[in-house]
Amino acid sequence: MYTLYFLPDACSLATQVVLRELGQEVSLIHKQQVSDFSRINPVGTVPVLHDPDNGQTLREGAAIMIHLLEKHPNPMFPHNDANARLQAIRNIMFANATMHPAYSRLFFASSAIHDTDARQAFFANAANAISALWQVVENQLQEQPFLGGEQPSAADIMLSVYSRWGAAFPVNIQIGEKTSAMIDRVLAMDSFKQALKAEQQAADALR
Repeated sequence: MYTLYFLPDACSLATQVVLRELGQEVSLIHKQQVSDFSRINPVGTVPVLHDPDNGQTLREGAAIMIHLLEKHPNPMFPHNDANARLQAIRNIMFANATMHPAYSRLFFASSAIHDTDARQAFFANAANAISALWQVVENQLQEQPFLGGEQPSAADIMLSVYSRWGAAFPVNIQIGEKTSAMIDRVLAMDSFKQALKAEQQAADALR
């Protein structure tokens, strides 16, 4: 069984959803349960995944995602089509290395900028940048329901997790019609609902 270190609603949620889509059992450990998490991940971030098959503890969300998709054959990650595989990797990296940092600016401003006007101006600029990235996604979804084509991909799942973060801030993020439909389909997946429930149960156990 895989062991996943997580925080509720963080990007570790996408890792858990993908594990469930792959039919893999997973045990959740809340980051706050660990007295010295820096020994597990010196950077202090989640997800962190322990793979029981090779004994490795894996860090960095995109690396974990690609490891799982390569290890367990699945429709989300083409193995016999080099171009489709490259596109899947590109989509994962867009989600992880472009969209995720754009949302991270909102969290930064919330904690680091204390002047109300300056913080709101930063929020507005960050929201505009995020909206522009969602337009990139919208353009890619003009001829297909998911970034991976007819089936949801890991990138769709990652982006759907990130899309939930904007509600925590006083911002107006524009998400196109086709992208909103894609997100709704991902959020309705049984694996996504089960992952949210498992996070809530693990978080409740700490109280």
